[in-house]
Amino acid sequence: MIKRFVKADKKLVLTFCVSLFLSIFLAFALAGLRAYAAANDTSELTVSQTANANADDDTTSNTSTGTSADANSSGYLDTPAEGVGSNPGASVLQQVIGVDASRPLEIIILLTIIALLPSLLIMMTCFARIVIVLGFLRSAMQTQNTPPNMVLTGMALFLTIFIMAPVFKEINEVAYEPYTNEEITTEDAFKRASVPLKKFMLKQTSNDDLEFFVELSKEEIPEGGLTEEFKENDLSLTVIIPSFMISELKRAFQMGFMIFLPFLIIDIVVGSTLMSMGMMMLPPAMISMPFKILVFVLADGWNLMISSLVTSYNL
Repeated sequence: MIKRFVKADKKLVLTFCVSLFLSIFLAFALAGLRAYAAANDTSELTVSQTANANADDDTTSNTSTGTSADANSSGYLDTPAEGVGSNPGASVLQQVIGVDASRPLEIIILLTIIALLPSLLIMMTCFARIVIVLGFLRSAMQTQNTPPNMVLTGMALFLTIFIMAPVFKEINEVAYEPYTNEEITTEDAFKRASVPLKKFMLKQTSNDDLEFFVELSKEEIPEGGLTEEFKENDLSLTVIIPSFMISELKRAFQMGFMIFLPFLIIDIVVGSTLMSMGMMMLPPAMISMPFKILVFVLADGWNLMISSLVTSYNL
């Protein structure tokens, strides 16, 4: 009976044997680790008790012989009182939000900031417009997943670094270097770093979008309207960032519409030609896609696309 079962399900028996061996091995490994940990705890306890006993003996002998001055010469009793009670869990965020790093609340806030930081950086730079326009280009050419998403994202990332290089350089000079040299506090560094980003976003944001979000935030607009002074000094990032995002989406869709027009003309010409030839069963996209690629390559489309994206920021 056993021989028949083994012959019928060799893989099942082999899997069972391997799992049984691993279970036994893990059980012995865990038992060994527990024994090793218990032995270490016992040895550490013995060493600490011996050290405490020696310290008590030294204290008794020093007290009886009156050699307290020699004990102070070691330097342990001359430790200033200011270091005692200082919190080693203080962090950089304590200067900004006033929360101790040893508390769970600050850890949650720090993890939240780290999780949201990529999204904030993407939406506060030119990354969104570039990646949307490149996505429109791929859809207009009907090349499906060519170029792939990784290529488009990488191209958008490096173009973002190229366009934002002056802004990053100014942030480095104004905020990062003084902060690393301990010339300014963390709060001042954040304030100084936000100024170049504010200027960049305000330069790309339309007044209509700014007025829309200012009205939604129920802030008062000055009599002279949204002047440059009011934008840079009085408007907060909570108003500027969504206004900038909406303006970026509008311009990206406008550029996408302009990209679709020449390829749409090719689709119309190919479709009407196939209809006139009676080839109604042949998909027009199959014929038009090679012509689109040919036109795009002959027109040096990549250079035109990148140059239009870079010059659209008027830096």
